[in-house]
Order: sequence, then C-alpha cells, then structure tokens
Amino acid sequence: MNRNLLSLSVFLLNASCFIGLRAGAQSRPVRSKKGIRDTTIRLDSVTVKENKSRHLPDVQGTYLFAGKKTYSLTPDAGKANLSSSNIRQIFATIPGVNVWELSGNGFQMNIGSRGTDTHRSNETNVRQNGYITNSDIFGYPEDHYTPQYDAVEQIQIVRGAAALQFGSQFGGMVNYKIKEGDTSKVLSIQSEQSAGSNNYFNSFNAVGGKSGKWSYYAYFASRTGNGWRKDADFSGQWYYANLKYQFNSKGSIALQFSRVNFFEHDAGGLTDAQFNADPQQATRTRNYFDPEINIPALLFNYQLASHTKLEVASHGIIGQRNSVQYLNNPNVADTVNKKLNTFNPRQVDRDYYYGFTTEARLLTSYQIGDLTSTFTSGLRYFTERTNRKQKATGTTGSDYDLTVLIPYGIDLQLRSLNYAAFAENLFQITPKFSFTPGFRYEIINTNLDGVINSAKTHVSYENKRHFPLFGAGLQYQLTNSSQFYGNISQAYKPFTYANIIPGNDLAVVDPNLKDSRGYNIDLGYRGNVGNIFNYDFDLYYVYYGDRVGNLTETNSANQTYIYTTNIGNGVAKGAELYTQVSLWRAFDPASVQDIRVFNSFSYNHARYTSGTLSSGTTNISLKGNYLEGTPAYINRTGLTYLNGHVSTTLQLSYVSEYYTDANNTVSNPTGLSGIVPAYHVFDWSFNYNFLKNYHIFGSINNVLNAKYFTRRITILPGPGILPSDGRTFNVGFGVKL
Repeated sequence: MNRNLLSLSVFLLNASCFIGLRAGAQSRPVRSKKGIRDTTIRLDSVTVKENKSRHLPDVQGTYLFAGKKTYSLTPDAGKANLSSSNIRQIFATIPGVNVWELSGNGFQMNIGSRGTDTHRSNETNVRQNGYITNSDIFGYPEDHYTPQYDAVEQIQIVRGAAALQFGSQFGGMVNYKIKEGDTSKVLSIQSEQSAGSNNYFNSFNAVGGKSGKWSYYAYFASRTGNGWRKDADFSGQWYYANLKYQFNSKGSIALQFSRVNFFEHDAGGLTDAQFNADPQQATRTRNYFDPEINIPALLFNYQLASHTKLEVASHGIIGQRNSVQYLNNPNVADTVNKKLNTFNPRQVDRDYYYGFTTEARLLTSYQIGDLTSTFTSGLRYFTERTNRKQKATGTTGSDYDLTVLIPYGIDLQLRSLNYAAFAENLFQITPKFSFTPGFRYEIINTNLDGVINSAKTHVSYENKRHFPLFGAGLQYQLTNSSQFYGNISQAYKPFTYANIIPGNDLAVVDPNLKDSRGYNIDLGYRGNVGNIFNYDFDLYYVYYGDRVGNLTETNSANQTYIYTTNIGNGVAKGAELYTQVSLWRAFDPASVQDIRVFNSFSYNHARYTSGTLSSGTTNISLKGNYLEGTPAYINRTGLTYLNGHVSTTLQLSYVSEYYTDANNTVSNPTGLSGIVPAYHVFDWSFNYNFLKNYHIFGSINNVLNAKYFTRRITILPGPGILPSDGRTFNVGFGVKL
C-alpha cells in the first residue's frame, strides 16, 4: 500500500479514536427499547436527519438483522455524485467494497467484496424495495438494473449472513429503498437537472403525494453524454411508479413498476501498450450494447395481530440484452478487410428474460418471561426462462444494426426453477444478549436445450439440487451505544449458464463444473458516542470451496486460451474498519456547523488453498496464489464540511493491485489478463441549499486526472483493459416543492 496513504489512514484512525473518547464525556446517547434513536437537527435552511447507528436495527419489518454485519446508507448530493451514480463515492463508507468502473455513465452497479466477482454484481443479491433485480439468481445472476440514486431513500446492506433470509450468494445483499410520496400533500414535486463535461446531461423528475387512502410516487429520468473515451457516447432512461392503497389501519397493497433502458457505444478494450499510450483511444468504433429491463411488482402487507406481520411480494423481470460487437483482441485493428473490401462482419448477441418470483414472509414476536423474542420465516417460488442467442454473423456496417446474416451459433432455452424456505429466531437470552439461529432449504432445478457452436449440434443439460444451509448469530449490548456481534452462515453458488457457454474463441469450458460451497464468519464491535464518533470494527473469514474462475493456459501447440473451471478452494480473511468523527461538534456539540472525517479501511488476505494449472503437459500448483479480482487493501477517506446551507466532501479512494486470473498472470500482450495496478483517486462534491426548496450542486470526479483502470475482461464490452474515466465534472440545479 502507498506509504503516505497508509500513514494518513493511521493518523485519521488515531485522531478519530482520541476525539471520539473526548466527546464521550460531553454527550450521552439516548436509547429506546428498539435501539439507538435517530436525531433530527434543524439547521438554518435544511433539516438534516443524522443516523447515530450506521447498522440496521435488530428487527425491521419482517427482517431480522441482529448479530449480522449490516450497513445503512442515505445517498447525499453533498457527499457523492448522485447524478452520475458514482459508486465509489456512494459506497465509500462501506469497508471492502471493490468497484468495477465499467464506464463513466453510471448505468450499472458493479461491486464485490471479500473475494467475490464485481461483474454486474453477479455474486450479490441485489434488491429494490425487497424484491430481487438480478436477471436470474441461479442461471444468469448479472444485475442490469440500477435505480436513480436521487430516488433512493436508503441503501440497506447485509454481508455474508444474508444467505439464509435472502438467498445463498457469497456476496451478501444490497436493497434499495425507494422514496415514497410526501404524505402531507396531494402533490409534491422534485426536479434535478445537471450538465457537465463531454456533453453530459442528466434530468431527474419526480412527483408524489397522498389523497385519502391512496398514496403515490413516480419518477422519470434520462441521461446522455459523449463519454470520456472516443466513440463512447450513451443515453439512458429510467421509469418508476408506485401506487399504494392503505385499505385499513392494518394492511396495504402497492403496485410498482420499474424500467430502465440504456444504449452504449462501446470503445473496446486496450492492450497495456495502447493504454499507456492513450487511455482515451477507441479500438472499436462499431460496437454497441443495448439492454432493457422491466420489473412489475405487487406488494401486500398486513398486520395480522399486534405482534405478527405478513409481507407478500410478487414481481416479474421482463427484458432483453442486445449487442453488436467486433470481438477480436484489442491488438487486432478493426479495419477494412481487403479481401471483402468492407469491414469484417460483427457478432450479434441477444438475450430475452422472462422471470417471476413470489416471496412471502411472516414475523411474530412473543414473550419468554419479561423478554421479547422474535421469529421470522418465509417461502420463495422463482421461475425464469432465458432465450440466449449468440454468435450470429451480423452486418459489416458501422451503425447499430441487429440484422442477422448467418444464423446464431448459440441458440438456447435456459430455465431455472427454485423453491426455498427459511426460518430464523432471535432469542433474547438476557436484556443485553441475544442468539439468532436459522436455516434455509433450497430446491434448485436448472436445464437448457438448444444448439451451440453449430446449428447442427443439439445440446441438453439438466441439474437438480436440494440442500440445507445453516447459520447463527450472537449479539451482546455492551453499553447503550455499543455492541459486540458475531455470525456464521453457510453459502452456496451454483455454476451459471454463462460459465458453461464459451464467451469467445479464446475461451474453453470444463465440462465437469461443480457448484461452489462455503461459509462466512464475522466477529465485530460497533457503536457510537452521541453524534460525535461512530465506529465499526470487524474480523471476517470466508471459505469459498470449488471456486469457479478463469485460468490462462497453453495447449500442446503453445496456443494461449482462457479456461473456465473449478480452480480450487479459496479463503478470504481480513479486517474491516470504519470510523467517523465530528471535529467541530466534539468541542461545540450545539454548533450548526461541523467538520467530519471518515475512514473506511479493509485488509483482505485472499488466497487459493488448493488448485492446479495445466501448462502443456505440466501441472502447476496454485496453492498460495491470490484470488483473482481481490485487492489486499481498499481505503477510502473523506473530509466533509457542512452548515445550514452547505455540504461539501473531498474523498480519496485507494485500491491496491490485484490479479485478474487465478494463475496470477503478470502481463499478457493482448491485455486480457495481468495485474490491475494500484490506484488512488480524489473526488469532490458540493451542495448548497437556499430558500428552503432550492439547491445547486456539483462534482469533480478524479480531481487529479489519475490514469488507471479497474478491470481486464475477456468478453463484452472488451476484450482487454477497460480504462476508467479521467477528470470530469458536472453542475446542477434542483427544486423540491
């Protein structure tokens, strides 16, 4: 890790602890029966809701979070660039979040942690208002849907312990809670307009309100720009509507609809030499990506009794993903073919998604003596069908054209069927100590049939699995404002359809792939000292058995190829630490001004404990190799100033180097594999409120114009190095009426 950055981190941690302890003598936290209360502070022109506790409450709705590693985030324009969905800023206070910066347009969230894959958050259970937005959690778990962050009220995060209540993914759960309409008005309006470098423009417009038993909230947003790289223009639209009917004091039903469609001109991947020469250059001018996702949902909530709640959510995912690409390696120029006297034909790929899920959850509280314990349980039914059409020969033109001239080389029907049941019980052993055991039972059936590689070759595949998962959590309330917590939960990840379908001509798939199994362990201490000091320290251990990944191998003819297989068993273990200190209010608790420093640090010792690599006729042990895509250090530090009008944050992100394949290739002439070098990036955000209902805001991303990248890739939209954006800016104006 950069020595100066490490020294800065240590200084901030020590300063946080010193000032936090000093502040402890000046303020006492207020505690209710359910935990530490939020505090609302009314400043000169705005109302700021400060959450003393960054973790989720023990019980919320029909969910149990006691003993689990959890986080609660509130998106803030003064702390992060919301209009361009800058993930490294929005998730900055969550230790260990690794971000794949696919492009600067912010259309997709690509995060991973503790050794999990960042690619479209495919190892994370991503939800909105409690229902899943991943396309197919078992067959094709990539998440193409991300809401506009101006519409997000809260981001809820649960680490590996999420496997029992939400699903078996190693990467945990992220849930976006979308805002609801202002219940004090029939009509409320919010509008946010921003523009910036490279012809960037983002427009967000929302309405909401309540009349009688009906309430509603809806937004429309659009985003366009030329992109930081050449031939990287984009456009996107978001739609969301929520119509809720409160039929009596106990129950409600809500109809929701979400849609996102976006269009990208992809500049292609780069070799290391090309990146070093000019990271803004485009190796492709004729590549396009065009997905759309529609999510209708019906949510039913009912208070069956004073201590019993029922929630039922049914939703569909209906969408498609289309691309037109010239997919040769970046060192192969996309020029006119002299034999054809035209450009080479492009590859056309199309996916169609049809999914339906119903999840029912029941929570009840009961007394054992003078103490209240809580039981929650649930059922899930999930079915999904994907029609995957790939490797068709398209046109030789330069525009976006899905015309197919030679039929698809891959034309498959992929199906998933899942039944699941879970139960967890929070036993309140003493007023301060709780024990939360739980289990989940999964039944997963997946199959595919169709043609692959040749229209004459029929393939079929079927796999049926059923298995239990177990876990338990402990929590001890040391003081009114601090607690110890610990959890162990099993996790499971089936190999996906994408794993068994070669992505390109350099890809080879092991025909004997197995599912991955393992577990997550957390042990931590968290708390706060009033509104002055906040901390969360956690030790974790993740065992990832039969991990599926990529190896760079050579065959007997000395040809290099990417091999997808069960590489071996992996272990990620380390520490995560978050601290925040209010420097001004430590000495003047009643001040409307404040200067805050946060530091979000993680160390991840992630290694293979078994596995072999085939190099010609030689087998090489992979034991001790680094897990691919997993930096050892991630540190993000932020300095925020705020008063009644102004909120502004300067943030530094540091990520250490990591490998992109399991055999830890240092470099490759094609750019497809090798080290992702360490990088650090400064970002600045600003928000100014005036006349109660208006504000102006702005951001500078990558203030020092750092030259870096976060991913090498073998498939879309590469292959090769995908550079991150250099310095960009945007400014905007917003109104709430």
